[in-house]
Amino acid sequence: MTAEAKKLAVLTSRVRLEERLLLAELRKRDIDFDQIDARKFFVRLDNGEPLRLPYGGALSREISHTRNFYACRLLEHAGVPVVNSSRIIGLCGDKLLTTLALRDGGLPTIRALAGLTPDAVLDELDDFGYPAVVKPLTGSWGRLAARMHDHEQAEALLEHRAALSGPQHQITFVQQYVDKPDRDIKAYVFGGEVVGAIYKVRHDHWRTNTARGGRAEVCPLTDDLVKLLQDTANAIGEGVLGVDVIEDRDGRYFVNEVNHTPEFHGAIEVLDVDLVGAYVDYVMGQLKLWGGR
Repeated sequence: MTAEAKKLAVLTSRVRLEERLLLAELRKRDIDFDQIDARKFFVRLDNGEPLRLPYGGALSREISHTRNFYACRLLEHAGVPVVNSSRIIGLCGDKLLTTLALRDGGLPTIRALAGLTPDAVLDELDDFGYPAVVKPLTGSWGRLAARMHDHEQAEALLEHRAALSGPQHQITFVQQYVDKPDRDIKAYVFGGEVVGAIYKVRHDHWRTNTARGGRAEVCPLTDDLVKLLQDTANAIGEGVLGVDVIEDRDGRYFVNEVNHTPEFHGAIEVLDVDLVGAYVDYVMGQLKLWGGR
């Protein structure tokens, strides 16, 4: 492999703290990379001409699920391996598909109801039970997620969903609301290795996302939690994963979601581990580029 082919592509658009820290770590290691704005990324697919790009691998931190998936698929078509792969992005970017993969892997998931239209779910919700949480299939930070306490509230919320444009909004995913001790668990699993975990704590809202003001605290890595996280990684596949776990008041764990472009601004403040360094180590090792350990 030539020196040029060893160059790393870093896919971004909005550059948050996480991306700034990863880019700084790459520079500190003298890793040759191009930062590519996914909003301006394009390739030509000419007949009879193989797609060639001057990269030995790519790290994707694109914030848009749709751009992320298609950009990574184009890179892979050109023979450029990506962390995370388009397969992981396509799976983890859809909450229903993630739940199905977790169930196939025998993982404990939150009791759920899925329908192809809001009306189909509304007719079943009275038997399913309240309170319940309706979520969009794609999205982060708890946006467009809503808790429903009774049939009247569910009818209003699902009528709103039915009016949203785009066929994906019609696919309706509802989870049982889990009574929890004002916290969720976010764990970081790189290639099956559990790097660390935090509690996302919030006392004034049922959504504990740190982007919504949740506070990060260290979560002890017990044997049971580590096994759950490793089993989750086995069910989802190889990659950099942020695993959201909900713990009910009886101490039972449920794997809720798996994020393919995890945020870690809260985690680096409390974890006694070089999360950014471990992230870059894993990426460079997977891509078999210089700089990985």
